[in-house]
Amino acid sequence: MIRHFSLEYWIDDNWYVGRLREIPGVFSQGETIEELEENIKDAYHMMMEDEVVKSNKDVKIKEIGVEV
Repeated sequence: MIRHFSLEYWIDDNWYVGRLREIPGVFSQGETIEELEENIKDAYHMMMEDEVVKSNKDVKIKEIGVEV
């Protein structure tokens, strides 16, 4: 199955840097736009694998304060 996402990207020090707008936390980079696209797909898959691992554990959530 293919799901489509919005790749938001910019150039920083000659690197293509990007993120998936719909999935917070999925960021990557590449020397070309094509490399960025492949790397962002890998980052997405790694995040989804991590979510499966977390769902199989007794995960707890704790609210913390952060000075801003």
